[in-house]
Amino acid sequence: MIEKQLCEARTASYTLLKLSAEQVNDVLLRLADALVANTERIVAANAIDLSRMDASDPRYDRLLLNEDRILGIANDTRNVASLPSPLGILLGETVRPNGMTIRKISVPFGVIGVIYEARPNVTIDVFSLCFKAGSAVLLKGGKEAAESNAALVGIIHDVLAKAQLPENLCTLLPNDHEATTEMLNAVGKVDLVIPRGSRRLIDYVRDNAKVPVIETGAGICHTYVDAEADIEKAARIVCNGKTRRVSVCNALDCVVVHKDRLKDLPTICAPLYQSSEASKQVRIFADERAFAALQGHYPSSLLEHAKEEHFGMEFQDYKMAIRTVDSVEEAIDYVQTHTSHHSESIVSENEATCQLFSQVIDAACVYLNLPTSWTDGAQFGLGAEIGISTQKLHARGPMALREITTYKYVIVGDGQIRK
Repeated sequence: MIEKQLCEARTASYTLLKLSAEQVNDVLLRLADALVANTERIVAANAIDLSRMDASDPRYDRLLLNEDRILGIANDTRNVASLPSPLGILLGETVRPNGMTIRKISVPFGVIGVIYEARPNVTIDVFSLCFKAGSAVLLKGGKEAAESNAALVGIIHDVLAKAQLPENLCTLLPNDHEATTEMLNAVGKVDLVIPRGSRRLIDYVRDNAKVPVIETGAGICHTYVDAEADIEKAARIVCNGKTRRVSVCNALDCVVVHKDRLKDLPTICAPLYQSSEASKQVRIFADERAFAALQGHYPSSLLEHAKEEHFGMEFQDYKMAIRTVDSVEEAIDYVQTHTSHHSESIVSENEATCQLFSQVIDAACVYLNLPTSWTDGAQFGLGAEIGISTQKLHARGPMALREITTYKYVIVGDGQIRK
């Protein structure tokens, strides 16, 4: 069954090679309209998924689809349609001494598999990007979003059918380990697999795949508040990085604070507990010096002594660690030791310190006086993203249309013969 689906996806991918950019964009615009028109259908399916999850679970917010979010997903799809095609771009051209012309041209991967967890919006994001980039897509969503994903893929299939395109351009695989294993071992049928989710998921895919993998998703993000930081700026950056959306991979997990700023730590952390909703107040795990600086200034019910396990942890919740350092060099060493190579930030008015931090820190995105919450393909002007790559081969950072294509060489001559 699954092997048949993989083969059909490969065959379907060839139909995309014959479509014009206008035809591709028309399908995406029809999909955006269909999502809005089917809002009630999507919300009803999503309600079944939500009923199986505790509302206090941090993943609940990622799972939730409502009218506003569906409209946002539709607008993102229209945005992808408005972007230039990433295919057929001349990436380089050379003419050899014998007159032979060598052209490097962007082309589709062919079949891309994406494994993700309780984020049904990924279903549409991934299809839109892969379709625009000329690839069929295999979707392996988590069981938590089974009904939502099925409804969304059903709408995609309706749109494809009206465009007289094969529904196998978007295949939703079963919610079981067998499907994952089949896809990870589908050499010759699947060109690339992208896992989006927890560190555990990403490690499993990397360790068990026989097909190429690009790692995305896991984000252990730090913000270093330097001795020469602007405190008002630091408070805004820390709060936005931590609380904008706690369940996403660019959310702040640890504040690294210079010892000279401990006296300002209550001011920096004040916005973290001022939410009117108790469930959205941030619990802090502080080392000894930071704990002493916050004691009596931060709610005691939300302040705890940090354990070693809290440092290097991706919380995905209203929780955050604080580590005190004596110098920028120590801050850099700490971040380098605990980073997941996703997004790291420094708050400092010292240009040389910012330059040192950005030069040495090994992460896909390094921010100077900005929160890590900006790591997002749309915010980078890329339209949308299929994930944040934390590796260094092929793609790094937000993976948008250009990053989910590959290239080939087209060599043009006039009968030149090699001796």
